[in-house]
Amino acid sequence: MTTEDVLKVFESAGAVMHGHFILTSGLRSPVFLQKARVFMHPDKTETLCKALAGKITAAGVGEIEYVVGPAVGGIIPAYETSRHLGAPAIWVERQDGVFKLRRFEIPEGARVVIIEDIVTTGLSIRETVESLKALGANVLAAGCLIDRSAGKAEVGVPLIALAEYEVPAYPADKLPPELEAIPAVKPGSRGL
Repeated sequence: MTTEDVLKVFESAGAVMHGHFILTSGLRSPVFLQKARVFMHPDKTETLCKALAGKITAAGVGEIEYVVGPAVGGIIPAYETSRHLGAPAIWVERQDGVFKLRRFEIPEGARVVIIEDIVTTGLSIRETVESLKALGANVLAAGCLIDRSAGKAEVGVPLIALAEYEVPAYPADKLPPELEAIPAVKPGSRGL
């Protein structure tokens, strides 16, 4: 799939929103990709995640023993991508503000791939990498449906993005006038 193909799937689900949004990273943006509107459609989710699994396989990461998604946003794409990679899907979730593998155990040296929905700064993936490496996991790579940073986010492992779609993002104290004039909304899941 091309970036254009991926964006068409998002647009067909009404998931490309315009306004003034507070992203999970804390940055502000005139565009928000509401992946929940895509994930409510199993056929659209399968199309995207099957293509992502194919891209991960083509990257040659080797045998994958676990696919790990950061909660909340990474759970659904990790599960659906794992189905096409033939590996179990598990997730990390925040405990006292830190990602932990609370519900699952993995053996030391386990070969894992992290799957995230959308990457802006890469923070959730970096925190997931740290959590898994602390358990002795071998983190092979991370994958995402859309990389909003267009390859600029540093996640600590190779990042395989199904699509790169650079959208402006600004610190709250450096907004352009057109965003300052619109009330901000925070549709993301950080803090749940």
